[in-house]
Amino acid sequence: MKTLKIAIQKSGRLNEKSVEILKTCGLSFENYKSSLISSVTNFPLEILFLRDDDIPEYVQDGIADLGIVGENVIEETGADVHYLQKLGFGKCTLKIAVPATESYTSIEELNGKAIATSYPVILDNFLKSKGVEAQIRVISGSVEIGPGLGLSDAICDIVSTGGTLKNNGLKPFADVMRSEAVLIANKTIYDAPEVAELLQRIRSVLKAKSNKYVVLNVERYNLEKVVALLPGVKSPTIVPLFEENWVAVHSVIAEEDFWEKINSLKAAGAEGILVLPIEKIIV
Repeated sequence: MKTLKIAIQKSGRLNEKSVEILKTCGLSFENYKSSLISSVTNFPLEILFLRDDDIPEYVQDGIADLGIVGENVIEETGADVHYLQKLGFGKCTLKIAVPATESYTSIEELNGKAIATSYPVILDNFLKSKGVEAQIRVISGSVEIGPGLGLSDAICDIVSTGGTLKNNGLKPFADVMRSEAVLIANKTIYDAPEVAELLQRIRSVLKAKSNKYVVLNVERYNLEKVVALLPGVKSPTIVPLFEENWVAVHSVIAEEDFWEKINSLKAAGAEGILVLPIEKIIV
């Protein structure tokens, strides 16, 4: 079996979650933050720790077979890679922000303005799609200080909570792109059996994180009402209890439906509801 190489962020907001998802997949390795490479001892995989800006091109050029990186970085570099799976973490939005004192109401009002950014390619594509001609000023880091120093009239940067904007007297004005971490592959290897096996592991972990395992007790005369609320992965498992006319129901609830389902189950007659995390779901 071919030994794959996967590139992940060496340091930064995606590193910890990338390491976590790989280890949750059952992969055993050391997170050598001071080294470039770490070998997995129980799967044919080597992990490369790189700058996130380098990951898309390393995967495109075949130096790495796979990579975990933000969609915004892929879009900015223009790397030709194959998207395998969104990973559900590292979510953020690339936004245009303007001084809080400004009263812009439409994107067209940015015509002729100067916008500071670390993402000139993404910003240029966005402005062109809106028919806006603005001067793009490329700044590496601390983009939010641009308007305050008179370098620009607005900025375009990654925003997670908005706290940094507020601290610098800025406010969000327009969403340019939504991004999250994705698993990417070189186009010559994305459908290889080794990649498919690793992808199956990752998808089983993601599916488990988005669901809860539920066990509850219910009298048989309420069973149909409860089962109607619990389709489960295929269908709920019903186990008779020692007490006559009572059964235990085992099923799975989607995380996003959790509280609504729990309240509905209680109203339908469910008792003793036990909710457990799921480590993996193989489908």
